[in-house]
Amino acid sequence: MIEDKLLIWRFKCGNKAALARIYEKYKTDLLRIASGLSNDTSLAEDIVHDVFVTFAQCSDKLKLGGNLKGYLATSVVNRVRNVNRSGRRQQAISTDETEHLMLDSDVPERWIIRSEELYRLNNAMSQLPYPQREIIIMHLQGGMKFRAIAKSQNVSINTVQSRYRYGLDKLRSLLNGEVEK
Repeated sequence: MIEDKLLIWRFKCGNKAALARIYEKYKTDLLRIASGLSNDTSLAEDIVHDVFVTFAQCSDKLKLGGNLKGYLATSVVNRVRNVNRSGRRQQAISTDETEHLMLDSDVPERWIIRSEELYRLNNAMSQLPYPQREIIIMHLQGGMKFRAIAKSQNVSINTVQSRYRYGLDKLRSLLNGEVEK
């Protein structure tokens, strides 16, 4: 938190290294959020880059009340919502993208198992209602607390917790084969 405040101060003073440090510090988490919500890794990269370009252009106007990670995560979520509203529909991750994500495994058997697990999880996540999926991704992949999610969505914390719980319940049932596709 103190590092973030120092980075923001340096960034507002025109230090480009501070912006680069902010990007390196949070890009992985933001990419997870964007790809989880959009189901498209290249679109997720575009969204994260767009958020950082906008962030860089607004350095003089930036008034950050909360934490930096929450601000950036909310920006990514809002950008994904805007893209979804503008007509780009969500698709399941293609086999090629799944293979790209799994290339780090050195044992073929493990790769096959992880690939199947990733495919099943992605398929189940895509069947969740968008508000539930958004909260699950923001909390689990983005590391955001329920209170921060509630604030970013302008809903009560009870609503966020309910959507999270219902989403996890549905995921469990989908992954256990209890719910038909």
